[in-house]
Amino acid sequence: MDLGLKDKVAMVAGASSGLGLAVARALAAEGAKVSIASNESAIMPAAEQIEHDYGTTALANFTDVRSADAIEKWRDATIKRFGGIDLLFANSGGPPAGGFSSFDDKAWQDAFELLVMSVIRMVRLVLPSMRSRGSGSIVFSTSSSVKEPIPNLTLSNVARASVAALAKTLAREFAQDGIRVNIAIPGRIDTERIKQLDKINADRLGISLEQQQKNSIANIPLGRYGATDEYARAVCFLLSDAAAYITGANLQIDGGMIRSIL
Repeated sequence: MDLGLKDKVAMVAGASSGLGLAVARALAAEGAKVSIASNESAIMPAAEQIEHDYGTTALANFTDVRSADAIEKWRDATIKRFGGIDLLFANSGGPPAGGFSSFDDKAWQDAFELLVMSVIRMVRLVLPSMRSRGSGSIVFSTSSSVKEPIPNLTLSNVARASVAALAKTLAREFAQDGIRVNIAIPGRIDTERIKQLDKINADRLGISLEQQQKNSIANIPLGRYGATDEYARAVCFLLSDAAAYITGANLQIDGGMIRSIL
């Protein structure tokens, strides 16, 4: 199947590692031009590797998505280099783990900036270019917590639910502009973030890391953690013209882990 991504211009956030890097690589493999951003220095070699591996253009941007000015500079650099923006993958790291009593006002505000305001600002800044081009596709990366709140991830549970509500709202509002907005929901995908959370939960429960991972896998019908490239291919589909009649949807990439019907 031709996904129709060749020469599309994609902005991919949180792309120095993990899910963001996997999505950027998958888009590049389909012939898209990628503008990747992260606040990690690894973003520069990531872009070089993408260009080497896929022979397409990759623009590296050192960007903290908690900063409105930094996102604006990333947007401007992308348009200067590629002439416009067709696709956006909004993604970031997660806030600290912990229960409700663990966090003060600043922690809540920081989580809101990281997970909610970053997405709002990214969308706000790419919207004029997408509208001028007559189409666009946006995917928010969230969490299985938008379906089932995750123990010990209070900040993430609350903030990511807001992002899910935003996506559904924008899907209806932007449809008249030819812009689609969808959500990709990762389950237990094998990333450094998941490894860190497994370690935190193992310590909290007083069990070994290996036992914690076995407990998690026991709740996944497919019997394993997902690979980042499996997640990335699903995101590419949502971003692509192959999904032209899909907007306002939540795509679960979870090996069957999420138990909710809707």
